[in-house]
Amino acid sequence: MYKIAKKDLSALFHLIAENRELYLPVKTAGQTNFAAWTEDAEVDLDTLKTVKSAKDAFFPQSEGLYTVKKEGKKMSVEPETLKEQDFVVFGMKACDVKGLEVLDNVFLADPIDTFYAARRDHGTVVAMACHEPEETCFCKVFGVDAAQPASDVAVWMVGEDLYWKALTEKGETLTAAVKELLSDADEAAVEAEKEAIRGIVEKLPYMNLSLEGWNGDALTEKFDSPIWEELYKPCLACGTCTFVCPTCQCYDIKDYTAGNSVSRYRCWDSCMYSDFTMMAHGNNRTSQMQRFRQRFMHKLVYYPANNDGMYSCVGCGRCVEKCPSALNIVKVVKAFQNQGGEK
Repeated sequence: MYKIAKKDLSALFHLIAENRELYLPVKTAGQTNFAAWTEDAEVDLDTLKTVKSAKDAFFPQSEGLYTVKKEGKKMSVEPETLKEQDFVVFGMKACDVKGLEVLDNVFLADPIDTFYAARRDHGTVVAMACHEPEETCFCKVFGVDAAQPASDVAVWMVGEDLYWKALTEKGETLTAAVKELLSDADEAAVEAEKEAIRGIVEKLPYMNLSLEGWNGDALTEKFDSPIWEELYKPCLACGTCTFVCPTCQCYDIKDYTAGNSVSRYRCWDSCMYSDFTMMAHGNNRTSQMQRFRQRFMHKLVYYPANNDGMYSCVGCGRCVEKCPSALNIVKVVKAFQNQGGEK
């Protein structure tokens, strides 16, 4: 294990960025999101949760696929180049790293999504333990340890020092590249930090949320429940929950024309929108209740049914914080637990 003084982190970022792209939490206009590091960026490692997760680094909100060009009577197809530059995402939390596992099961299964796979191949994740988990967090419910992120490199901020531990081959490579700035450290301070973090986690209000009855075998029981008819009513169909979620993977394919060329790109979509999966014959979900139900059935029933019991939620709490109607996965689980309970 190594450590580096907090005051020397700028030098660390500069060294990483010499040979790799570097993305980390940056505060802009009062909000913190992952963005490319620059010399004058306001790096914000103290924010527990960025507005959006770092999912964007591996599955961009919008990305080009290919361009078709017409010259006279000839047409050519120019595919977008796959990611070739190595990059580092610094400061992800354990819940968001777990979110990448959820995305891996989708995009790295046959047929493999080559755009996503290239980014995963070239990306190194430096994940930071959560110094003070917040009351909206419930990661432990989904098997995530906020004190021990499972990434390429795990780091802990303790006092005026950042402690650094490589966990994978990628992590060892990055460590070797910055080792001149690191000094040897024992793990005593980190072990104490882990214990303190886990102590906070145990006291959070949603950590005892029960998932009993939610699994891949609960399809008919949950799908046909009348509880959905009451739960969905405050939903505005704004899609905020899907855009801040680290595991949502739905996207749309669109084209735009620019004179003699047409470019095809994909962009995030939301199952909460009325035109989601719209086809020539219409939409197979014709009401907001059906769309609302789809979101939570996917996370708690459909996804675990197809992925060995893994849920498509990591307990980050962003939907708890951001939904303008106070609808979220916690409220859904509790409603079924109480047979229509919390409103």
